[in-house]
Amino acid sequence: MNLQIREQAALLLFSAGESGLTAQEIAAQLNKKKDVVNRELEDMRRANTLGSSKARYYLKNIGRYHEGTVARVAGGHGFIRLLDSEEGEEVFVRGRDFHGAVPGDHVLLKIIADRDENNRSRTAVVTAMIAHTEQLMTGIVVDHNGEIRLQPSAFSSPVPLVIVGFGGYDVRVGDKVKFTIKRRGDRHSEHIASITGVYGSSDVAKVSVGAYIEEKQIPAEFPEEVLREAEEIAKRGISSTEKAMRTDLRHLPIFTIDGADTKDIDDAISIEKTPHGYKLGVHIADVSHYVKKGTALDKEAFRRGTSVYIADMVIPMLPKELSNGICSLNPDEERLAFSCLMELDNGGMIKSHRFVKSLIRSRVKGVYSEVNSIIEGNASDVIKEKYAEVTEQIPVMVQLADILAKNREKRGAPELDSVESKIICDGQGVCVDIKARQSGVSEGMIEEFMLAANNCAAKVGMDNHFPFVYRIHENPTAEKLMALQETLVAMGIDPKGINEHSAAGDIAALLKRCKDDPRSPVIHRMTLRTMMKAKYSENPVGHFGLVMKEYAHFTSPIRRLADLSIHRILTDYVGGEAAKIEKRYSRFAHENSARASETEIIAVTAERDCEKFYAAEYMKNHVGEQFEGIISGVTHGGIFVELPNTVEGRIDAFTLPQGEYDVRNGIMLVETLSNTVYAMGDKVTVTVAAVNVGAGRIDFTLDKHEAMK
Repeated sequence: MNLQIREQAALLLFSAGESGLTAQEIAAQLNKKKDVVNRELEDMRRANTLGSSKARYYLKNIGRYHEGTVARVAGGHGFIRLLDSEEGEEVFVRGRDFHGAVPGDHVLLKIIADRDENNRSRTAVVTAMIAHTEQLMTGIVVDHNGEIRLQPSAFSSPVPLVIVGFGGYDVRVGDKVKFTIKRRGDRHSEHIASITGVYGSSDVAKVSVGAYIEEKQIPAEFPEEVLREAEEIAKRGISSTEKAMRTDLRHLPIFTIDGADTKDIDDAISIEKTPHGYKLGVHIADVSHYVKKGTALDKEAFRRGTSVYIADMVIPMLPKELSNGICSLNPDEERLAFSCLMELDNGGMIKSHRFVKSLIRSRVKGVYSEVNSIIEGNASDVIKEKYAEVTEQIPVMVQLADILAKNREKRGAPELDSVESKIICDGQGVCVDIKARQSGVSEGMIEEFMLAANNCAAKVGMDNHFPFVYRIHENPTAEKLMALQETLVAMGIDPKGINEHSAAGDIAALLKRCKDDPRSPVIHRMTLRTMMKAKYSENPVGHFGLVMKEYAHFTSPIRRLADLSIHRILTDYVGGEAAKIEKRYSRFAHENSARASETEIIAVTAERDCEKFYAAEYMKNHVGEQFEGIISGVTHGGIFVELPNTVEGRIDAFTLPQGEYDVRNGIMLVETLSNTVYAMGDKVTVTVAAVNVGAGRIDFTLDKHEAMK
C-alpha cells in the first residue's frame, strides 16, 4: 500500500469533482507509472473510498470531503476548522485520525459522522495532507520514561528529539523551547523535532506567555519606521492653528473614569441636566488625526487590529507615544478629541446628536473604585478633594445611566452575567493572586454612555448609506435555540418562549425567571453558548444582544482598528466631504471589518489562553489544599470545576469511581450503572492534585459532590 499515492490521488479527485479522472490522467499528474497508480486506485475502490464508471474514478460521497486547517490537538483528539464554512465550523477528529497532522496544517478531510443528539460537533478523519504548516512551534522539554523528549504546546503526544537537534543550546528538563519538525511520521508520536531556541523555565508564567506570543505571531515590537513616526508626532504636539480649527470644549467639566492602572485613556464624559432632559458629551481621543492613511502607523494598526491585554502587560495597537501620550486623554492636558454631543429627553431617548472635532481638557483621571465610593457616600476626604471640580456631575451621570439601563431592559436585551478574572502580579510579573473582577455603578455608567455614542455613530452611517464598520450580533441559529430548549427541559426548567424563533426578549425573560435558581450560573453559560459571536461587518444587520438596529464601535480608537476606521469615515463626514465617502471607503470598510474581526479573535483567544498560565502559576503554591467550587463543564474525559476566584481546573474521569460514563445534553456526566449524575452547577469540594504552569493545566481530585436540586 502506497499512502502517498493514495493521498495525492484523493486530492486530485477532490479537485476534479463528480466528473472524476482516469487512471492515466492521475498517473500523468503524479508522474507515476499507470500500473502502480491503477493498483492503488483499485484498492481504494474495493475499500469503498472510490467509485468508478466508464474507466473514470471519482470520490464517493464527495460532498462529505472538505479542506480544512488543523485548529488544535489535545488530549487524544482535536479539531479542524473547515475552510468552506462562513461560520468557521470546527469538526472533531480523534487523535489517531489526524495521521500526524499538526495545528496549522492544511488538510483534506472527510466527515464520517454528523452531530449527535447532544449537538456535539461533526466527526471527521484526515484523508490527505495539502500543505505542512511553516509556523513556529513551542513546547516543553520533558523526561519521558528516562528519555528526553519534547511536549509540544499545540498537541499532546510527546515528540522524540534527536540529539543533534539541540542546536548547541543548554537545554534542561522543564525548559520552554521553540522547535521545528525535522521529519514527520504518520502519528504525532513519530515526529522528529529539532530545538531552535530556549525561552526559559516553563514553570514561570511570564516565560510561557512570551513563547505563546511568538508562536501565535502576535507582534510585540514595533518596526523602527512606526516608532519614528510616533516620536515625531509626539514632539510636534498640538499646533495653535489646529486648536483654532476645533470646537473649543475646554470650559466643560469633562473627566475620565477607568481602571486604576489604565494608561491608554480614550474616552471622557461631560453631562448637564436641562429642563427637558440631559446634555451628554462622549469625547473620544482623535486618533485618526494622528494616524493618517497610508503611513507606517496606519499599516501597523491594520496589522495588529487591536491591543492585547494579558495580566499586567499590554501589547498595544499603537506605540506608547500615542497610546499613553499625545492621544491619551490625560488630566490637565489639552487634547484633540472627536466628540459625540447628544441631547436626551427625561426618558433617556436621544432627540439629537452631532459629531464635532473638539479641543478638550480633562479635569480628573477618574478611577472606578473612587467614583463608586463617592456614589456610595463613603469617599475619603482625599477622594472628595480630587473630584471637587466634577462632584456635581456624578449624581446626574448616575441618574441618566439608570434610565438608559432600564430602557435597555425594556427593549428586551438579555442581562448576561460573565465573571472576568483579575490577575494580580508582583514586580517581577509573578502571579500572586487571582480574583473575580468586581463591577460597580460607575462601570455600568460608562458602559451606558459608550453604548449611546456608538449607537449615534452607527445611525450616521446608516442614515447616510455610508460604507461603514458596524458591530453586529446575528440572531442565534434555530439549531442552537432548539438545543437550549432541550437542555432546559432535561434540567426540569420551563423553556417557555425558547424555540427556533426566539427573540432577545424571550432569552431575557428566561434569565429573569431563573434569577433565583441556584443553577442560574449554568443557565447563563448555556445561553452564552447559544448566542452567536459578535463581529464587525460593513452590512448593518443589527445587534441581537443589545436589541439595537444601529450599532458600531466608535469609543476606543486607541486600542481597536474598527473604531479608528469609523473615525476616519466620520472625519470626512463632519469635514463636508460626505459625497466622497462612498468611493473612498467601500473597499476600506470591507477589508477593515474583516481584519478587525480576525484580530479580535486572536486577541481574545490569547488573553484567555495566557490567563491559564497565570492561574496555574498561582495554584502551584496551593497543591494539596482543598477548595470549594462548582462544576463548570463536562466532557467524556472528565469534569471542569471553577473556584470562586475564577480559577478553573479539571477532574480526570479516571480519578472518578470506576464505571461507564456518558455525557448527556452537554451539561451532565452520568455514570450509567449507578446513575450518579455530575451536572454543571453542582457544588463540589476538590483538592489541587497537580499543576503544570507551562501547559496552563490544573488537576483536581474530587473530595465531595453535592448535586444541585
